[in-house]
Amino acid sequence: MRIAILVYDREQAEQLKQSLQKAGHDCHVFGSGRQFLVTAGRESFDVLLVDWELTDITGIDVLRAVRRGSSCDMPVVFVSHRNAERDVADALNAGADDYVVPPVRPLEFVARLNAVWRRANPRVEAKILEFPPYVLDLNEREATLYGRRVELTQKEFDLAAFLFRNIGRLLSRGHLLEAVWGKSVDVPTRTLDTHVSHLRSKLGLRPENGYRLTTVYNFGYRLEAVRSSDPDVKALPQRSVGTGIARDAARANAG
Repeated sequence: MRIAILVYDREQAEQLKQSLQKAGHDCHVFGSGRQFLVTAGRESFDVLLVDWELTDITGIDVLRAVRRGSSCDMPVVFVSHRNAERDVADALNAGADDYVVPPVRPLEFVARLNAVWRRANPRVEAKILEFPPYVLDLNEREATLYGRRVELTQKEFDLAAFLFRNIGRLLSRGHLLEAVWGKSVDVPTRTLDTHVSHLRSKLGLRPENGYRLTTVYNFGYRLEAVRSSDPDVKALPQRSVGTGIARDAARANAG
């Protein structure tokens, strides 16, 4: 997972980062709510960990901005010393997916975070991804279109699997590079663009096949099912995704 950490206590934020990195996750620590919202306007994350008390705005403000700005339902988990029943209820009612009161027990916390992620993304552990006419067998690392095998390189297959697992989500270039090439590898974004171009061609990601791989300027890419309004194409189910977080960041900065 690519995790954003927005916690007031810097020592606690570092402890969370270390625990999650040991579990194999990529972590990005932010010092303020506005800093996160600005970054979220150009980057995507799988999960947000947020404190109630921040240096500028409140965690509830950040949560509401995320929920207004994106319909992808990114899981948001509160990590806060505020443990009054009303505080916990307010956070959950505002759209938080879980609420953890420190001290955090690393193994339990990672398990809870994984559970939140699985609930939000039921395909995350699937070994065969079926999106007719596409099938991706993750065990055999084989992709087929209308039953015919499509020859993909290792990175092309990894990229295709990640995109189909996140169907409908707007994914930033940085997110895709970390997920497929790894955070420690210095890969130019042009490499990603080239792989995306190859996938479009090899898999035929066009409306006539029910899916479209679109480029979102200054952000990244989104694999989406064709809308029912598209002419002469049988539409497949689609989860609508929007962003708008940059707008909320601008409002926060103005305030």
